[in-house]
Amino acid sequence: MPFIVNTASEREEMLRAIGAESFNDLITDIPEEIRLKKALDLFPALDEPQVRKLLESLASANRSTSDYVSYLGGGAYDHFIPVAIKTISSRSEFYTAYTPYQAEVSQGTLQAIYEYQSLICRLYDMDVTNASMYDGATALAEAVLMAMNVTGRGTVVVAGKLHPYNSAVLKTYLEAAGHTAVIQNALEDGIGSIATLRDLVGEKVAAVVVQQPNFYGSLEEVEAIRDIAHENGALFVVSADPLSLGLLAAPGSYGADIAVGEGQPLGNPQSFGGPYLGIFTVKQPLVRKIPGRLVGMTKDRDGEDGFILTLQTREQHIRREKATSNICSNQALNALQAAVYLSLLGRQGIQDVARQSAQNAHYLAAKIAAIPGFPLKYQAPFFREFVVETPIPEARVIERLLDKKIFAGYDLSVHGESGLLVAVTEKRTREELDRFAESLAALV
Repeated sequence: MPFIVNTASEREEMLRAIGAESFNDLITDIPEEIRLKKALDLFPALDEPQVRKLLESLASANRSTSDYVSYLGGGAYDHFIPVAIKTISSRSEFYTAYTPYQAEVSQGTLQAIYEYQSLICRLYDMDVTNASMYDGATALAEAVLMAMNVTGRGTVVVAGKLHPYNSAVLKTYLEAAGHTAVIQNALEDGIGSIATLRDLVGEKVAAVVVQQPNFYGSLEEVEAIRDIAHENGALFVVSADPLSLGLLAAPGSYGADIAVGEGQPLGNPQSFGGPYLGIFTVKQPLVRKIPGRLVGMTKDRDGEDGFILTLQTREQHIRREKATSNICSNQALNALQAAVYLSLLGRQGIQDVARQSAQNAHYLAAKIAAIPGFPLKYQAPFFREFVVETPIPEARVIERLLDKKIFAGYDLSVHGESGLLVAVTEKRTREELDRFAESLAALV
């Protein structure tokens, strides 16, 4: 292990202290066939200028939304991020902060989390928000586990079209815990069939889950889904796009018991897939079951406001095997960026971003639908994302438009489906939208 600075004698001393004869004794659980038995194939040693040149060369192979016009969506979106967000979140007191267990020396971090929680509660119209989860997929899985813990039931039904990756994460969580996930496959015009859902939900179902807008960007019939859940004693869990709430009804307003979401659109860059931000909110009766950290405000002995981690008895670092969740961390920096974003834009700004995204999306959808061979796959109402059928394979469309520096969309054929999922944000100009439509028309 030449990359570890400990000397050979120091390593031997440590091994003796723990009763091991060699390093291999420490990795006996790792199968022999997957162990590395040769030296790592590393670049030869380089000086700093050469390393910089090499890294810049590797980075230049990437295609980013700084150079290409993006219509990619499916969970990560190219929204405008004000420069103030990076300026604030990059301050050393935020950027280097790790964990706020010691409240007396973590007041700044705790206050930032408290402000984030307050803003998310208002956005989602819910009573309590935790300090954040790892991402939207794990937030959804934790919500379902919590519903099962609350109801004592072991089955969840997913209504409508959930993101396939979120479905995979949910199934992984539940299978490991011995529970069952029922994914509704009956869709009508890209949204879940209410009649079919009614047949799936019964007295053994802990939660009914819906994504709003769904994976196709279409709007599910959330009120009808809520009624079916509550009539059967199940909790109603909504995975809601936070930016859509500038235009659409908030989950709390139509009866969600638990509402989660992916916080990437709130001032967090796409970053090639992460790190992202899991939003997790509940109504007041469920506050003692909520996983993860929860920051509260209190008074110190001088009567001044102070911030603490509250209701910690539910957390893994306190209750261990009795905990309702193994999550005891949060995405503090990403949550901070979301809080700064929401603070900068305010109520009117969020509404403007949502409205402009929706208007741009509907303008482009109409332009594309008028092109022979490119009909919209679904006619259900949508927010800023829609599915287009293509006369040639989706991958070919994407490849051809890369030559025009356009990311054409998300290829649904990777999930065994047909169509190109197109997302439009407030960043897209009318000229860019027209050029995209013209580029598609030139393919046929």
